Amino acid sequence: MTDVDIWSDATFMAAVGEAVWAPSIHNSQPWRFRRTADGIEVLVDRDRVLPVCDPDLRAARVSCGAAAFNLRLALAVAGAPAVWTIGSGDVVVHLVPDRGRPVTPAECRLHRQIRRRHTNRSGFAEAQVAPGVMTQLVEEAADEGGWLHVVDGESALWTVAQLTREADAQLKADPAYVAELRAWTSADDDVQGVGRAAAGAAPHSAEMMPRRDFGGPSREDTRDLTGAPVVAVLGYQGEHRMHEIQAGMALQRVLLRAADLGLATAMYSQPIEVPAVRERLRLALRRPYSPQLVLRFGYAPTTCYTNRRPVGDVIDR
Repeated sequence: MTDVDIWSDATFMAAVGEAVWAPSIHNSQPWRFRRTADGIEVLVDRDRVLPVCDPDLRAARVSCGAAAFNLRLALAVAGAPAVWTIGSGDVVVHLVPDRGRPVTPAECRLHRQIRRRHTNRSGFAEAQVAPGVMTQLVEEAADEGGWLHVVDGESALWTVAQLTREADAQLKADPAYVAELRAWTSADDDVQGVGRAAAGAAPHSAEMMPRRDFGGPSREDTRDLTGAPVVAVLGYQGEHRMHEIQAGMALQRVLLRAADLGLATAMYSQPIEVPAVRERLRLALRRPYSPQLVLRFGYAPTTCYTNRRPVGDVIDR
């Protein structure tokens, strides 16, 4: 801890207002934020953890790590940078003020994308993503300590797609999963869950990578809406609790950089939610540690955003 002033209430509230725009499974927003004597804590909100999709809180920790990355960016841009450590128990990350320093151009660039970034649940254009663009995303993940494995080659791509389809089918065969999905399918003006406007068209069997069904309209077109985009898998150099949190930070850094590069992103967590499939995916990628998320990058028009809860609802007083 350096000799610096603690953050003001206004700085804290503004930073939390940016943090909540992190992604989360079913837009469940499983985070809370708390002022402490020396800084800010990011906590898992157990009341918002999905018991079927996320029984071990892995996805919640990834999402809270992503929110903590947004918090770090917001504080840096406000001229009040932070240093952070992994917390214990439900505390995911503990941030304390660092000495003042100029905000970097990279931080400004990523910060501008926090509210522009969103998950694309609709179709992609057929335009190809240049290899050099993906190299930049790989570097962003590595700079945050994670890895982004770009799936190269038709055989490897179909292996990942098949594992995703298999996991999706297993999940949909569970009535509890279906009920949980329906519970988080919300009205368009709700502050949580995924509404029809953000859901995209209903999934179709012709799609190589199955999307979740959040009640979007059915369509006659059987074309694969995912088109030509690149598939990649994100993970971290370890698979304990702390690595899941850090994977969330790496994820958000990659997502914000992708948005900065004009890319749309779709996320597929189904093969991660089924442990046996997750292990087969790890083996297929020849990685020593479990993957945390399957991603697809491409070009697409801006679609409808999911909403967020008011800042006051996510702060522990």
